[in-house]
Amino acid sequence: MHWIKLIIIVLIAALVGGLAGFLSWTISDLPEIRTLESYRPVESTLLYSSDGKVLAEFYLERRRYIPHYQIPDLIKKAFIAIEDQRFYHHPGIDLIGILRALYRNIKAKGIEEGGSTITQQLTKMLFLKPEKNIMRKIKEAVISAQIEKRYTKDEIIGMYLNQSYFGTRAYGIEAAAETYFAKGVNELNVAEAALLAGLQKAPSAYSPFRNPEKALMRRNTVLSKMLENRFITKEQYEQAINEPLPAKPNYRRYEAPYFVEYLRQQLERRYGDALYTGGLRIYTTLDYSMQKKAEEALLKGILDIEKRVKKGVQAAIIAIDLKEGNIKAMVGGTDFWETQFNRATMALRQPGSAFKPFVYAAAIKEGLGSTDEVLDEPVNFPGSKPNSVWSPRNYDNEYRGYVSLRTAMALSLNTATVRLAHNIGIKKIIETAQECGIKTTLQPYLPIALGASDVTPLELTAAYGAFATGKRLEIKAYDRITNNKGMVIEEPIWSPFSQKVVFTEEETLEIRELLKAVVVSGTAQKAKELKKEVFGKTGTTNDFSDAWFVGFDDSLVVGVWVGRDNHKPIGGKEAGARAALPIWIDFMKKIGP
Repeated sequence: MHWIKLIIIVLIAALVGGLAGFLSWTISDLPEIRTLESYRPVESTLLYSSDGKVLAEFYLERRRYIPHYQIPDLIKKAFIAIEDQRFYHHPGIDLIGILRALYRNIKAKGIEEGGSTITQQLTKMLFLKPEKNIMRKIKEAVISAQIEKRYTKDEIIGMYLNQSYFGTRAYGIEAAAETYFAKGVNELNVAEAALLAGLQKAPSAYSPFRNPEKALMRRNTVLSKMLENRFITKEQYEQAINEPLPAKPNYRRYEAPYFVEYLRQQLERRYGDALYTGGLRIYTTLDYSMQKKAEEALLKGILDIEKRVKKGVQAAIIAIDLKEGNIKAMVGGTDFWETQFNRATMALRQPGSAFKPFVYAAAIKEGLGSTDEVLDEPVNFPGSKPNSVWSPRNYDNEYRGYVSLRTAMALSLNTATVRLAHNIGIKKIIETAQECGIKTTLQPYLPIALGASDVTPLELTAAYGAFATGKRLEIKAYDRITNNKGMVIEEPIWSPFSQKVVFTEEETLEIRELLKAVVVSGTAQKAKELKKEVFGKTGTTNDFSDAWFVGFDDSLVVGVWVGRDNHKPIGGKEAGARAALPIWIDFMKKIGP
């Protein structure tokens, strides 16, 4: 008998030792729980206009982190009611809950209720792989106990609600509130909180958009649990159970989409995945009110044009602050959601006569003034092919002999401009354009004087800033970027002393005098209806395939381009003064003095 007892003792010791060893080995690679102290889930990046409007949200997982202390008790109670009724009483593992779930499952002859606590669910989300075995359950229990020991219940449920997936690409309770109800978590009512709580078990199965009947049953089950646990009153229950389900998800569409996409492409090169996961806050230069007025002016202008010509006309408008180079408005087409091609930044188009100011500016840098004269008579130059001749002609086929530079600019005289360009040299014209900010390669041939070399509307508009101030305008699209804790991580520094001087004060005054003449007595006289001093130049290309007006007042430089994507003519006589200038004037009227 003695040896039998000894064998039993040895076996028990071996079993206990083996079990202890197994447990020790199982938990040997547990994650460091203290990493939760720096817990911050993958979070969406937000873009704001200069006047505080949310323009867009960039994300891989649509998530907006919200601290646990900002989550209303109603929301917490809805999840506790359906997921873990003893949440505030157990140490991370709920043995009573496990036994209750086992009993109900046996009674129902199926899996009707789970035994995992909210803490265990958080553990699975953050630390463990989705595998089903005894080792994972042991790790889950140990980690849950450690989490409960280290963090408060409110901190735990806060992490759980921020990490949870709610379907429809919504991660976290704040994003879920926005996606399903177009409101913040603090605005949710009882029925809405219950719906979101019900989604947690199976977001696709209980989606109100895919399975409204199942979603309704699941929501009402949550409401019943909330009533049963005295989290809501009978009156609240009766009101909530009759609330309708949401009909469609609230996907945020970009405001100012062409501008947002222009900025996104720049920032993605710098920040990579952090642009979509880091919860950055990007404070842009865009003025939301001005942007809406630009969109309205462009669409109205296109509608007016298409009353005269075949449909399919496109346009772009850009407004830039003359002081700091801030982009205040950008529209790259009539409908971003039909075509994402940004005509403001990507379309290479001939500027036509809108390029002529660079010719005259180069002449002024060479010492000429607005009252100096140039001959306006037919002239021939060697063509691009052997034995060919290029003979520029004025738009109206009339010639005026010797005219001042002011008159030549005002009336947009081609032959006078080409003679002037020939006299001062193409090289100097190109250098002047580049000093003003033209970055696109310009073709070193005489037709460049009439705008035969492609540019983008954005660079042409920005380059006109030098005519307004005498200094090169360095454009920027954002003022600062902060991380998800509000700390500034990038803030472009602007200083008036860092701006490159292109023209002297005297030269700038002469250039402004030329561009003022275009409005006072030239091709843009319609702009006089603004009743204030403005400056600018129209532009039209061969066959009326491009129409331009770029101009400025004392605070903004604004450029408008109109044309067709296939480079075919807009329509007969649709010159810059007729197609582009009215859009420019309408926008300037809308933004006021």
